[in-house]
Amino acid sequence: MAEPLLAINNMSSGYGDFQALFGVNLSVPEKSILGLVGANGAGKSTLFKAILGLLPRERDMVMFRGQPIGDLTPERLPKIGIVMVPEGRRLFRSLSVEENLRIAADHGRRGEWTIDRVFELFPILGERRNQAATQLSGGQQQMVAIGRALVANPAVILFDEISLGLAPVVVNDVYAALPAIVDSGISAVLVEQDVDRVRKLAGSLVCMREGRVVLSGPADAFSKAELIAAYFGE
Repeated sequence: MAEPLLAINNMSSGYGDFQALFGVNLSVPEKSILGLVGANGAGKSTLFKAILGLLPRERDMVMFRGQPIGDLTPERLPKIGIVMVPEGRRLFRSLSVEENLRIAADHGRRGEWTIDRVFELFPILGERRNQAATQLSGGQQQMVAIGRALVANPAVILFDEISLGLAPVVVNDVYAALPAIVDSGISAVLVEQDVDRVRKLAGSLVCMREGRVVLSGPADAFSKAELIAAYFGE
């Protein structure tokens, strides 16, 4: 079996004296989508923060291409190929679309994802390249956030609730871009509460509840009833 691109080993972490993650294990193969599901408070976003070094973790708890990276600072991770599209987008609101992308490109890695290629993926951004982020719709801002991750030319992107607050038709447009992203060689970890959507996109699936993994395996290996039972603890 090929070595995973990203592996989380017995991840335990939290906020001060409050432990939020309990021995979480998961692995992300090259050029794949891993769906990470669970109710609010399950620990999904906390896990992302721990992977990125925003919460305490041990060196061997995060492995990237077979090497331990749990001692790296958050600033170092884009340089080796790990980036996140955060919940709430967090764009530089006073900067234009192109300026938001330029900053990320300048601090990432060189590769095939350029600003022009992002504009090919999301043509509306090319049309509005000189507009400030505050002038865009929520869906368009989400496209900028995804484009910002892409121009860093990562090996893996952590997507945190990218459908949150968007109209269903806009969500469809945003998610339609994921196959092209994976086809370009980028893996994705997709945090999402919509189980049906994740099952259609992801090759593998992890369900968390109360800071623990309660179900893990190929996305097509579980019935919807099994997923709902794991999701809610029924």
